Amino acid sequence: MAELTPDDLMFRPGLMKGERILITGGGTGLGKVMAEACLILGAEVYICGRRGGVVEATAKELMAAHPEAAGKVVSLACDIRVPEAISEMLDKIWSDGGALTGLVNNAAGNFISRTQDLSPRGFDAIANIVFRGSFFVTLDCGKRWIAEGKRASVVSILTTWVWNGGPYTVPSAMSKAGLATMSQSLAVEWGDYGIRFNNIAPGPFPTEGMSARLNPSQAEDTGGAYSDMTGNPMGRVGDMRELANLAVYLLHPLSAYVNGQTIAIDGAAWQATGGNFSRLRSWGDAEWTAAREAISATNAKDRAARTV
Repeated sequence: MAELTPDDLMFRPGLMKGERILITGGGTGLGKVMAEACLILGAEVYICGRRGGVVEATAKELMAAHPEAAGKVVSLACDIRVPEAISEMLDKIWSDGGALTGLVNNAAGNFISRTQDLSPRGFDAIANIVFRGSFFVTLDCGKRWIAEGKRASVVSILTTWVWNGGPYTVPSAMSKAGLATMSQSLAVEWGDYGIRFNNIAPGPFPTEGMSARLNPSQAEDTGGAYSDMTGNPMGRVGDMRELANLAVYLLHPLSAYVNGQTIAIDGAAWQATGGNFSRLRSWGDAEWTAAREAISATNAKDRAARTV
């Protein structure tokens, strides 16, 4: 269900009118909330994901929840692991009103695992979306913006692990660190074109996908980074409104001098505790077996849903 109201946003009504934003992985979780915020403020929002039914349902839900909004939400099925699919999607967006003004690299996947237990397929499941897919989308958009002389803002959703590593989430940590390097590099290389790059590094913002694969039910009481907030200086998880407002700020042209930055939004958790899964060092074979089984069950459930 929709999570935001106009009162949840710190910005004036209509702030994002005229903005055209693509949010990858926009059908659920953080992507959905960012899409809703941009919609409420008047933007034209495109959300994409591999599961066409999910993004279509989200677009309809958000439009129905905010009939007064001046913007719109359009859903597009796209597997960003496939460059040709990205190009086809962007052709549709450009033909539906012109160039995008903003891109949010939000599509991701993650699960906890001892690194020695990873298979090449497990590694690729994360890296092909987070690392390769996000780069392909950014590159295709960038070529179009440069050719047309358009300014734009790119926001990538990272983690604080890009600063201190991600034990037990190594494929994600490696991929997110790659995105951070991409953003810093292109902030300089494409700054002359008026294309800027910034990142958001969220702490725990509870979503269904996060809970199922990063804190499987068998592991909830054994020290998972998201099951115990006592180490967080603010003693809580994040509020979706907080992340949505930060994303809007970075996407809007009035933040145009902010470029090449990564902003943590985690209550200072990573300074206090590292903000990662290092506490899982205490797990033994039994805990990891239980976690793998829970994650496998979640994956099977998702695959079944995609075939319906």
